[in-house]
Amino acid sequence: MNRTKIFVMLGAAGALAVALGVYVVVARRGAARPSRPVLTDEQRAYLTHIAVTDARMSVAESFAGSSMTYLDARVANRGAGLVRGLEIQMEFHDTLGQVVLREEAHPVSPRTRALKPGETRDFRVSFEHMPADWNRIPPTITATNVEF
Repeated sequence: MNRTKIFVMLGAAGALAVALGVYVVVARRGAARPSRPVLTDEQRAYLTHIAVTDARMSVAESFAGSSMTYLDARVANRGAGLVRGLEIQMEFHDTLGQVVLREEAHPVSPRTRALKPGETRDFRVSFEHMPADWNRIPPTITATNVEF
């Protein structure tokens, strides 16, 4: 083998090693989830006063042939405090009851009105892609964070 071929092979191996290293670093950063805020005892206790009801799913087809899936539901503040922010977690299941999709949404946020004590409000969450093995039943919805 001549020297040129050896240098080309070493250069290609080095470039491959650098590309692999960059990929590993980027993949690890992307996999890191932002840390959740730690709930105070008051926030944790207040989650029991939040009710999400009347969940129903629908699908709308576009003229281009794509579809959008929607979750329509109602959120109620059954406590005595003003809710300025609410995070919910939605778990979609397959026919065996296994979770196939876990998503978060914010039905009450700085972009919406605060949820007054005793108030119930409709909200909608849209999904571009649903897993093929989803059982077509509305998700299990859990309130996970509340802000006053």
